[in-house]
Formats: sequence, structure tokens, C-alpha cells
Amino acid sequence: MKKILLGLVLFFGITESQAQESNLQLKGTVVDTVAQYVYLQKFHNKMFTTIDSVKVKDGSFSFKTKVKTPELYGLSVNTANNPLYIFLEKGPITVKLSPQKYYSISVVEGSAAQDLFDVYRKTKDVEISKFITEHPNSIVSAYVLYRNWSYRLTPDQITQNIALLDKSQQNSTYVKELKELVTVLNGLAVGKKAPDFTANNPEGKPVRFSENLKGYTLVDFWASWCAPCRKENPNIVAAYKEFHDKGFNIIGISLDKKKENWIKGIQEDHLDWLQVSELTYWNSTIAKLYGVRAIPGNYLVDSKGVIVARNLRGEDLQTTLKSLLDK
Repeated sequence: MKKILLGLVLFFGITESQAQESNLQLKGTVVDTVAQYVYLQKFHNKMFTTIDSVKVKDGSFSFKTKVKTPELYGLSVNTANNPLYIFLEKGPITVKLSPQKYYSISVVEGSAAQDLFDVYRKTKDVEISKFITEHPNSIVSAYVLYRNWSYRLTPDQITQNIALLDKSQQNSTYVKELKELVTVLNGLAVGKKAPDFTANNPEGKPVRFSENLKGYTLVDFWASWCAPCRKENPNIVAAYKEFHDKGFNIIGISLDKKKENWIKGIQEDHLDWLQVSELTYWNSTIAKLYGVRAIPGNYLVDSKGVIVARNLRGEDLQTTLKSLLDK
């Protein structure tokens, strides 16, 4: 009897695991372009990686790739640009794929998750808890909590929203990553010690964080491609000029991909302080270590590396520095 029960457990376990992957029934037409290929891309950590491609024949394409569903993927005719965000599910899905206006005029049929995602994107002033409560068993709820809200919420708020999701979503990729993020963020509260790291400066020399702590140090996450970061940089430069002689320092951590763009951004914005980068975009191990899900983002630490404040921007940075250094 025990062997039979074990066999049943193994059978259903394997069946459930296999049920997460299936061959796509994805076909469509390509319009507004002379592209010869359509690329299927996998979404992970704010990035898309090409996993398959098919040749366009008479304006049509078809994928039968084995993938995990339901999840977010990308369809593109040019991997250098952002793709059409598409939630793929089991069953036949058809797409009218147009690269015009950032794929916004493309049409997807056959995916209930995609329909809900389109509704979410068109809705203003979304209340994430309400949205999840209304759609607890949808992969879209798990995804938008992970992608659009994880950097706006406290660890407790993330946990509370995860609890609103149906049991069917608790083992989804997005919820697993959210739970990991909560663990990281709980270890980065004010009063906790900031984790140490080593990365290369623009000259290619390794710099260790713990060896460059003097007075109060802003651990500043940014990138040359990040418009909000470039907009915030003048405020950080002004704070550095005003408070550097009083004990304020900065370590910039760039999420750039290309060294030349990183250096150009440093020069253009006059970021005259220590800079490091892994040049790995969102695959930065330092960003993951600090639970950074959006930039600009920062931590202010004291000379011992203890976290004093987080995400200080605009006047908040100036005000905090005055309270700490104008004594």
C-alpha cells in the first residue's frame, strides 16, 4: 500500500510539473513591417531573452515552442527594441503583430490573461490590493505586484498582498521572487548594517564598499539610460557640493550595460565621486543584494555601514543631511 501511495504521489507530482510546460499554439500575422523573422522572448528580471525564432512566410508566423504557461513573454521583429508584452496560456492564441507605436496597436486573441493585462494598463489610479482581490487567481495579479508595485511597497505590504493571491499563484515565478525580495528588504531596514560588496571602477580596478566609508555615505543606484536618474543627479551633485566637506560621501552604482555610456553619463552629469559598475544591467548582483527593483534608488549609511535612511530624493536628501551634519 505504501508503494502504491508513493507511486501515486510521484505520478501526480510529475503530472503537475509537466502541466506547467506545454507546446505553444501561437500563430499570427505581421503587419507594418518587412521583417523576415519573429522572435519569442522570455521575461525575467525586467529583461527579455530570445528563446526561439521563426521565419515569416507570406506575412504569417507560427510557434510550437515548449514553454511554461501561463507567464509573460515577448514577441518582437527586432530584438534590439522592447517587444510586445504578451501573456501566453495553454490553447490557441493568435496575434496581429505590428511594431508601430511600440507594438501598442498589436492585437492578441485567445489569452484571458492578456485581456486582463490590457485592462490593467488602461486603468488609472490602480489600487493594487483591490485589483488582486478582484483577480486573485490570475497570473497578471502576481506579475503586476512583482513588476509594478514591489518597489513602492514596504516588505509587510508586499507580504499582505501576496496573501491575497489564490493558492494557484503562490508557487508562481513572480511570487517566489517577491518572497525572496521581502527577506532581503527585511535585512536592510534602518539600523541594519548594509551588505559589503566589491565592484570595478571606470578604470577597471576593484573597489570594496566597506573600505570607503567616511562620515555619511550615499549608496546611489543609477544608470545613464535611466531618465529619472539623470533628472535627480543635479540634486545629488548640489548636495555633494554643499556637504562633502562636512563628511558626506557618495558611492555610485551604475546598472549600465555599456562602459562607454556609463562613463559618458558620469562626465555629462559631473558625478565627481566614487563610481562602480558590474555592467550587467538588471542582473547586477549588488542591486539584488540591496533589494533594488527600481532606480534611482539609494541608501544612506554611517561610517560603520549602518543604514540611516533609504530612497532620499529631492529636498528629503538635503533636509536629512542638514540634520546630520549641520550641528
